[in-house]
Amino acid sequence: MTIKPEQLRFCESHEWAYVQGDVATVGISAFAVAELTDLVFMAMPKVGQKVVAGQEFGEVESVKAVSPMYSPVTGEVVEVNDPLANQLETLNSDPYDAGWIMKVKMSDPSELEKLLTWEAYQKQCGQS
Repeated sequence: MTIKPEQLRFCESHEWAYVQGDVATVGISAFAVAELTDLVFMAMPKVGQKVVAGQEFGEVESVKAVSPMYSPVTGEVVEVNDPLANQLETLNSDPYDAGWIMKVKMSDPSELEKLLTWEAYQKQCGQS
């Protein structure tokens, strides 16, 4: 699976969602990873956990700060990328594919309409 950033929808808080059917794959953006630098720990969600759009589902810790991660969608976590917790460097090398964090079976796909397109996200990050 090769995901391109143009296929994603983004939260203003730098999480992304890639949708296939009623499942959203969720991760954090390359911009966020670059801003955090030197990641040391990630608190991963659990399979079966309920997540709510805009609410915290875990956190990522760098040598600089601990940052909450917010879910872009509401639903139930159906899969977690467990190896990522021990291979955080994957977020630097491949944040939009191998660096996914969780997969969520969405309860309200219309929430995606509230998320930013790649172009709008680039503008928000001052990278347009």
